[in-house]
Amino acid sequence: MPASDLPTRRLGRTDLHITRVGFGAWAIGGAGYAYGWGRQDDGDSAAAIRYAVEHGVNWIDTAPVYGLGHSEEIVGAALAPYAEPDRPYLFTKCGLTWDETERSRPPRAAGAPKQLRRGLEGSLRRLGVERIDLYQLHWPRAAGVPRAETWQTLLDLRQEGKVRAVGLCSQNIAGFAAAATPGRPDAAQPPFSAIDREAAEGLLGWCAANEVGVLAASPMQCGLLTGAFNRDRVAALPTDDWRRGDGEFVGAALDRNLDLARRMGDVAHRRGRTLAAVAVAWTLAWPGVTGAIVGARRPDQVRDWLPAATEPLDDDDLDEIAEAIERSGAGTGPTRPPVPADPPPAAAPTSPGPSLAEPTPLPSAAADGTYRVTTDRSRGDLLAEPS
Repeated sequence: MPASDLPTRRLGRTDLHITRVGFGAWAIGGAGYAYGWGRQDDGDSAAAIRYAVEHGVNWIDTAPVYGLGHSEEIVGAALAPYAEPDRPYLFTKCGLTWDETERSRPPRAAGAPKQLRRGLEGSLRRLGVERIDLYQLHWPRAAGVPRAETWQTLLDLRQEGKVRAVGLCSQNIAGFAAAATPGRPDAAQPPFSAIDREAAEGLLGWCAANEVGVLAASPMQCGLLTGAFNRDRVAALPTDDWRRGDGEFVGAALDRNLDLARRMGDVAHRRGRTLAAVAVAWTLAWPGVTGAIVGARRPDQVRDWLPAATEPLDDDDLDEIAEAIERSGAGTGPTRPPVPADPPPAAAPTSPGPSLAEPTPLPSAAADGTYRVTTDRSRGDLLAEPS
C-alpha cells in the first residue's frame, strides 16, 4: 500500500501502519440475509470504496457474512483496477458460515480448522488477492471446538504466510481474555462509540499495555450519530434492515440516543464540522485506539466522516461531549478519555513490567472458561459472552 497523506499508526506489533479511519464494508453487503441493511446499489458501494482509497484511506474491513459473500465480492471488484502496490490493506474475518438454501437464518459458528481454512480460501477468491492482511475471528470459539484449537489455526495461518496478522472481532472483555490464549492477537475489534462505551472500561487499557492494536467498530453507532436519523426515519427503515429490531433503535433508548445526537450535533456545528466526523473523532481520542472502522454506502458519506482522520477533538470538545452524554443518559461506560497526567519523576523500575509472552490479565471470564454464542445487535455485531 502506498504512503498516505493521512496520519497513520502502527497496528499493534505488526508492520502494518494504518490510517486513523478505515472503510467499513458491512452495510454494502446489502439485503437478503439476517443482518442486512436493506437494498444497496453496488455501483454506489464501489464508488464509495474508491473515493475513500483515492482520498488516502489505506485499509478496508469486511467479512464473509456481510451479505453472505457479497461485501467481499464488491470490495474485490472495486479494487480490481488498482495495481498490487496501490491497493489498501484488506482485513476480513472468519468463524461463521451460512446455509445458501436458507439465507435468512442467522449465520452459525464454524471454528474447526478445516472450516477456517476453507473460509480463508473463499475470502481470497472473492477479494481477488493471495494473502489477507488481517484475519479476525468473529467469535472466540465455535460450539464443540476447543478455543485453543480454533485460535491455533489462525496462528498457523499467520506462520504459513497466508495472512499477515490475526485478530479478534467483537469480543467483550472476558471473551477477549479467554480467546487470547495460546497466543496473543495482533488486533482487537470491539464495538465502540459515544453510545456503546464498554470497551473503555478495560479492554482499551489492556490492549495498550500489551501492544495489541484496536479497531473501533461502529463509531457512528450504525448511523445514529450521523444526524441523519429521527423517529420518522427509524420508523421508515425497510423491513429487511436489521436495525429495525435493534435495542438502540427502539423505545427509550432511541430517545436518549437521538438526544445525544442532537447535543453532539450542536458541538459539531459550533466547530464547523459534521456530526459524523465528530462522532468518529471521539473514538480516536481514546488512548489505545489505533483506528476506527467507518461505514459508508455512498461517496458523500465518506466525505462527511473523513475529516476525523486529520481533525482531532480538543479538551473543550471532549468536555462538551462528556456533558452531552451525561445529560442525554445515552449508553453506558466512561464518558471522556482520561486527561493525561503529568509524568512522574524518573525512578528505578521495581518490576520488569508486562511480559511479551504472557499478556496482562483482563477482568475474569466465566469461572469455568465456557462461553455461549449470542446475538447482541444493540452492540452492532455478533458477540461472545460468558455463560
